[in-house]
Amino acid sequence: MTEAAFAPQDAAALLRWYVDHGIDETIGEEAIDRFALPPPAAVAAAAASAASTPASSPAAPTPIRAPAAPAVVRAPVPLESPQLAEDAREVSRRAATIAELEEAVRAFEGCALKRTAKNTVFADGVAGAPVMIVGEAPGADEDRLGKPFVGVSGQLMDRMFAAIGMSRERDLYITNILFWRPPGNRTPTLSEQAICLAFTRRHIELARPKIVVLAGGTAVKAVLNTTEGITRLRGKWATLTLDDGSEVPALPTFHPAYLLRTPASKRQSWADLLSLDKRLKDLGVR
Repeated sequence: MTEAAFAPQDAAALLRWYVDHGIDETIGEEAIDRFALPPPAAVAAAAASAASTPASSPAAPTPIRAPAAPAVVRAPVPLESPQLAEDAREVSRRAATIAELEEAVRAFEGCALKRTAKNTVFADGVAGAPVMIVGEAPGADEDRLGKPFVGVSGQLMDRMFAAIGMSRERDLYITNILFWRPPGNRTPTLSEQAICLAFTRRHIELARPKIVVLAGGTAVKAVLNTTEGITRLRGKWATLTLDDGSEVPALPTFHPAYLLRTPASKRQSWADLLSLDKRLKDLGVR
């Protein structure tokens, strides 16, 4: 079809058709081989143009960058220095009585927990009683009142010992391995335990109980220096060797707070109480 055969309206219609179908470019009638070598005349013209252009200075080489040093991963630093645990041991050794030890604990500033607690929770019951109970840490009620085991779990503990004829007013001396409540009742860190344990071990030496009852996994692991869990150690008598060389029988048992969450374990705790009662009778205490 010749070019003269196209009317203007036909050309306009054709363009609209192209646009509607996405055709927005035009190409020549002959295909271009873009892989073919340029003709000799074009090569000669390009060479002449390059010869007439003044030579430019060579580009500076790209500097080689030294590999970046690997990031140093540092171990987390505990809030309390290990030296503070040694300071606590030194302070506790100088206490010759329970009253002096309590004064030293209340004056000690090396444990960060003291800064967030309301009260120092030292002990309750009768100092020098045949049975000393060592728990884990004060809770909200204990922090508010300044005495250990006075909340719901402490009330359960009182009823449990009353079942074998014992009370905190006559037969029990009660404390924790920590004297200050951890925020939110979280598990105390190993550093916090180490600092307070120095005082707790001296506390046991000065109280001289016939038997130590360790209530809860944290107390058991810290005082007996073991990694065994409470479910494996519960009800199994152990011997606690103190820093002064003295030894005292120790009975691991469930913490009363655990029994409130898992009442089915009360049977095992009752067996522990019966074992404690028998041991006291064998020692001639009851």
